[in-house]
Amino acid sequence: MTMQQRIEAALGALQPEHLQVLDESHMHSRGLETHFKAVLVSEQFAGLNSVKRHQKVYATLGELMGQFHALALHTYTPEEWSKIGVAPASPTCAGGSQH
Repeated sequence: MTMQQRIEAALGALQPEHLQVLDESHMHSRGLETHFKAVLVSEQFAGLNSVKRHQKVYATLGELMGQFHALALHTYTPEEWSKIGVAPASPTCAGGSQH
């Protein structure tokens, strides 16, 4: 199972209405399966600010968090997602040399 699949499986616990996990390691210089982006739409984020939403995701991922370098999170309630419908593009990594 790839790290991307493991992240997706773990985030299923948040009962997402929409879940997209992208492996963005190719945009960075730290090797394979190191940088991920997750777009997560869940009713469980209702009433939570972005910090609390991210903490909820980190807690859900638990020990997986220590197995990759970076996770860009885009968290939305279903209501927010219906207005936006797309997550912002990830910036290229500022750390390390680009290959």
